[in-house]
Amino acid sequence: MIYEHRTYQIQAGKAGEFLKIYETEGVGIITRYAKLIGCWTKETGVLNSVVFIWAYDDFAHRTAQRQKLAQDQEWAAFSPKILPFLVHQESIFLTPVAFSPLK
Repeated sequence: MIYEHRTYQIQAGKAGEFLKIYETEGVGIITRYAKLIGCWTKETGVLNSVVFIWAYDDFAHRTAQRQKLAQDQEWAAFSPKILPFLVHQESIFLTPVAFSPLK
């Protein structure tokens, strides 16, 4: 199992609006292709940021699932709605160690 730690920096004052659109229109689409572990807002560090953690079996699974997502017509219609909110985005991949509860 691998985890994608994806951070979106949102325009100041727009995180609530971004999250509402993502919750009502986007999460139902992307969860067809990835398992949502959690979503958080940041209170320290780079502010106005939203963090998602998505789970995949491995990198090959993630690649295949992202390709399927990119071909999903509902996702293609949804993603332009969130792009204007984004200042920066970053993905970091995490691999759990043997004693991690999330493996």
